[in-house]
Amino acid sequence: MYNELPAKENHSVEQALLHDADLAARCADLLEAQRYLDALQPGPSDRAVQNILQYSRTFLRAE
Repeated sequence: MYNELPAKENHSVEQALLHDADLAARCADLLEAQRYLDALQPGPSDRAVQNILQYSRTFLRAE
């Protein structure tokens, strides 16, 4: 999935994927999930940040 195997082990996995349709289908599902996860926004939305800032301002006014 992340190309982290040594070449010999990578070749073994590739051979297993070629000969096991169920394994290949599960691998394809994992690769699709990986693409979706990689596309996720890594931080809070602008709206969430604004809500937090607005909430924190209520403490500044209370003093």
